[in-house]
Amino acid sequence: MAAVKQLNPKAEVARAAQALDLNISAAMGLQDVLRTNLGPKGTMKMLVGGAGDIKITKDGNVLLHEMQIQHPTASLIARVATAQDDITGDGTTSNVLIIGELLKQAKVYISDGLHPRTAAEGFDLAKKKALKVLDEMSLNRSSRDDLINVAQTSLRTKVKGQVADLLTEIIVDAVLAIKKEGEPIDLHMVEIMSMEHKTEMDTKLVKGLVMDHGARHPDMPKKVTDAFILTCNVSLEYEKSEVNSGFFYKSAAEREKLVKAERAFCDDKVQQIIDLKRAVVGDSDKGFVVVNQKGVDPNSLDALAREGIVALRRAKRRNMERIVLACGGTAVNSFDDLKPEHLGHAGLFYEHVLGDDKYSFIEECDNPQSVTILIKGPNKHTITQIKDAVRDGLRAVK
Repeated sequence: MAAVKQLNPKAEVARAAQALDLNISAAMGLQDVLRTNLGPKGTMKMLVGGAGDIKITKDGNVLLHEMQIQHPTASLIARVATAQDDITGDGTTSNVLIIGELLKQAKVYISDGLHPRTAAEGFDLAKKKALKVLDEMSLNRSSRDDLINVAQTSLRTKVKGQVADLLTEIIVDAVLAIKKEGEPIDLHMVEIMSMEHKTEMDTKLVKGLVMDHGARHPDMPKKVTDAFILTCNVSLEYEKSEVNSGFFYKSAAEREKLVKAERAFCDDKVQQIIDLKRAVVGDSDKGFVVVNQKGVDPNSLDALAREGIVALRRAKRRNMERIVLACGGTAVNSFDDLKPEHLGHAGLFYEHVLGDDKYSFIEECDNPQSVTILIKGPNKHTITQIKDAVRDGLRAVK
């Protein structure tokens, strides 16, 4: 102890029985906080941040993340519980309660003279026996009804029953849609989008994609059916050269010629899209949608709008992967070898305007391997609560 005091005079040192008491009381304190929010009848907790932001939840994982835990033992228990949540999406509160109760019982025996080492070895034997019993009891089932029961068990402890039943169907259908035989399930292929609109009971599963931006030209169609989807990562705007270069001209005609040549570079790419659209759509009333990861300048937007093509620019990179999985086709990085096989297909594309925000919906895809859960709610803390519940439900079903 003297050596520690020499290293750090301000250090607090607790030894033997005192240290044991401190650790057990920290675990029991954490247990007391989370005890009341266990199960479907548990009470909600309201967390108020320093900036006055409110979070209403009974999800143990959220509580443990938001609480500022100072005690090292309590912090360690919180980390164990949140590690379980990352894998299974559930069981954080149960974990904390079991640890607290085990230490409470151990305290009784230690106060009667049992050595802590013996208690720890007893816990280790109990763990091995529990794992053995669980292995014997476990069943390998993955039918839709079984998955619904799993999701319902997880969700009913986090949100009210009516909302939990709605989310259960949505989550199970989402996971079954992205499941591929012989491959691990990638939950990143389920996009979670939120809209501050209507009530939580209007939350739905979109078997396609929802993007949080819309077409950038007022004359472009707001809704198209039976649409071809071109996913690309090609700049359709005038760009300056990457190297410092100069151009000298003797007359205005020469300057005009330069401007036309620069513009033609971009116009040629737009014309390739228009030619492809004319080839696949012809005289029918089918739609054509271009989703570009890079920019589209006003002149290009104008040319596409005249042809009735919907163009979305600056799409997120993760959405580029998901569009291909949802609609089919291939994401192209160049228009030099553009073919009809590169196009995906969606039964419906439409734009939804909510205040100043625009949302683009790609729906009715033939065999979507990427889907979107669209969360709706009247305010931010309701949406946050449902988001946390959906995240846990997805992990539980996975």
